[in-house]
Amino acid sequence: MAGLNVSLSFFFATFALCQAARRVSKALLPGGVYASFAQEAVGMAQLGACCLEMRVLVELGPWAGGFGPDLLLTLLFLLFLAHGATCDGATANPTVSLQELLLAEASLPHTLLTLAAQGLGMQAAHTLTRLYWAWELSDLHVLQSLMDAHCSSALHTSVPHGMLVEGACAFFFHLTLLRFRNSLPIYRVPLVALLVTVMAYTAGPFTSAFFNPALATSVTFHCSGHTLLEYTQVYWLGPLTGMVLAVLLYHGRLPRLFQRNLLYSQKNKYRTPRGKLAPGPRDTQTPAEGCRSREPVWRGV
Repeated sequence: MAGLNVSLSFFFATFALCQAARRVSKALLPGGVYASFAQEAVGMAQLGACCLEMRVLVELGPWAGGFGPDLLLTLLFLLFLAHGATCDGATANPTVSLQELLLAEASLPHTLLTLAAQGLGMQAAHTLTRLYWAWELSDLHVLQSLMDAHCSSALHTSVPHGMLVEGACAFFFHLTLLRFRNSLPIYRVPLVALLVTVMAYTAGPFTSAFFNPALATSVTFHCSGHTLLEYTQVYWLGPLTGMVLAVLLYHGRLPRLFQRNLLYSQKNKYRTPRGKLAPGPRDTQTPAEGCRSREPVWRGV
């Protein structure tokens, strides 16, 4: 259990450090700069560092630490619960940022700035996490340091099947975000954390269930076993396709590209009466009558 305690300490330190970075950024930076760049960079660094450490527990924990799947899934749920409660509105996912672009909720320059911030945050998480592993505070980190240069691919199935799995995970993830985006965080955050945990359990053996291109790029793109094109098809094209399908199914259109609803017919909720508006017998009224006789009289035709 010593290895688990070291990992738990890493998680607590990561959340504390990122929370401190948010407070400092809010105090020193203008609101627009924080919302568009620092917020995303810190959120991505927090999620990326926790997922990198969690991957060590998933890959090495069962045979080096005796960790069962129930413990790992519970820990994953708690991590996403804590991340959702502390991310301060950061998406920490390129497909979510592109979803906001498709919904016409963010401009192209803002989206590009957000993607750059996510890349910077993921790179910071990658660097700091490997620095922490180099301290070799536990046997798991010693093994990880030895195996890091010869990592194995997270893709354990064919490329078409992997694209389908990642696309399906992204589809359900984005559909849930769209459906509960206006719900209270006390309901939305646990629901999203539970969904991520369930998809990690079902799709993890095939693709590790990233459905986050930034995470997948940092974790597995440098590993042997598949080409860069194959990784891109599975971990970028798959989630992007799932996101687009979720937006299209939920809204019936892609607001940034189409104004007309492509899937659902829109009926006018106001019914037009089948008569002509005819003047009433009391159209000429005295000031004393007020507005009592201004109601139109409908006559059938």
